[in-house]
Amino acid sequence: MIRILVFLAVVFALGLGFAWLADRPGDMVVTFDGYQYQVSLMVAAVAVVAVVAAVMIVWWLIKSLWNSPHTISRYFRVRRRDRGYQALSTGMIAAGAGDGALARKKTKEAAKLIRSDQEPLINLLDAQASLLEGDHESAREKFERMLDDPEMRLLGLRGLYLEAERLGDRNAARHYAGRAAAVAPQLAWAAESTLEELTERGDWDGALKLVEAQKSTKQIERDAANRRRAVLLTAKAQALVDSDPTAARAAAIEANKLAPEFAPAAVIAADMVFRQSDVRKGSKILETAWKAEPHPDIAELYTHARSGDAVLDRLNRAKKLQELKKNHAESSMAVARAALDARDFATARREAEAAIRMDRREGAYLLLADVEEAETGDQGKVRQLLSKAVRAPRDPAWVADGVVSERWAPVSPVTGKLDAFTWRAPMERLGHLIDSEADLPVPVIAAAPAAEAKAIDIVADGPAEKPAPANGGEKDVAVADAAGEAQAVEQGSELPRLPDDPGVAPEEQAEKSPRRFRLF
Repeated sequence: MIRILVFLAVVFALGLGFAWLADRPGDMVVTFDGYQYQVSLMVAAVAVVAVVAAVMIVWWLIKSLWNSPHTISRYFRVRRRDRGYQALSTGMIAAGAGDGALARKKTKEAAKLIRSDQEPLINLLDAQASLLEGDHESAREKFERMLDDPEMRLLGLRGLYLEAERLGDRNAARHYAGRAAAVAPQLAWAAESTLEELTERGDWDGALKLVEAQKSTKQIERDAANRRRAVLLTAKAQALVDSDPTAARAAAIEANKLAPEFAPAAVIAADMVFRQSDVRKGSKILETAWKAEPHPDIAELYTHARSGDAVLDRLNRAKKLQELKKNHAESSMAVARAALDARDFATARREAEAAIRMDRREGAYLLLADVEEAETGDQGKVRQLLSKAVRAPRDPAWVADGVVSERWAPVSPVTGKLDAFTWRAPMERLGHLIDSEADLPVPVIAAAPAAEAKAIDIVADGPAEKPAPANGGEKDVAVADAAGEAQAVEQGSELPRLPDDPGVAPEEQAEKSPRRFRLF
């Protein structure tokens, strides 16, 4: 557009100039070689313009003829390059579509038309074609040659990393990822793999530096970086609790500042503060975390903050914790546990029943069974509560990739992913579970009285005679006991399941010591 305006302006100026000369007549006399030439001023101006135009045209023709070899060669070179890029584009599309034959054909065509040192993508297409053909050894050699080119180094490392992952060689994969992360920490695949390696071997300081590099390169958001730092600092604090309590306390407090709602960070930070007899500061840390999300570990540490407290003092601290988060099952459970320890059975029963109404789960039924046994010793009601606990949803636990753990861990034991454990209820038990006792079938009792007494003895004494498993899973014992009772029902009249259990004899009850029931 600007060129058109300039051209029109020049034409307009020339027109004005010729019009100005036409309005002012005059003659121009030229004497050359004894001859005198006289023409009008207008004719002289036209002649001068014509001569200038002729000179320009002649110069353009001479210049064009002089540069014609270069122009012709450049034309063919551009045409050849365009064909090469077209072949390269078609080959990349074929490689992405999985057409190995077409990818190899276009690789050779592009290599003939474009030099690989001018276009590095030819090397990538060549390696991809080898992968599609199943020649992984050749592909690895081509990726290794890319390491010598600074422009292709990261691409070569990426290819070698994927090949190592395909072969299942995690050490080699992490080696290539570490080299890539050292050069370009903004690469997500390299940074994540290196982070998994650092956390697996417990190099928490190295992992913190890598997360800081990710944050500086804008690879992850600020909130995500703070969360990762909190997890890593918590893991570092756990590792240094015994060897370096001062460093552990500093790491735990920093983690708690980054994520005040993160329960593991709050628990270890408060625990380290309690060890220095600063109960007030540790209590504030736990109270802040409890307001965000109640957790049984927080309640346990909060109620036992002072080792010299009496059971009533711990009950009062549990009630204070309940005030911070009312109408929550964990609050009621915390008060119920403290009340049971203080032998305030009325409060313990009330709070346990309130927890069941808010969140019907096995832990609440087990706690209510503890209260029932401690207060009345009615084994019939205790077994009734245990059967409800078996059918109730499971208590929340730390779950990651199908692994259920009572303790939090910074990484998943299956995938090695950082911050994989979440506090939630594990997968429900398989099969249909009957929710109410009214739906239970009541068998017809047709056996002899001696057989009935024998059946009652077997059902009552069965859980006490079973040995505890080696892994400490008391929950599996209770589940197996309940399964044994169900099997006894299915055996017919020989081992009937009584709808109204009369309990045990007083002399048997005196022999049994009080115990707590736990399924997990």
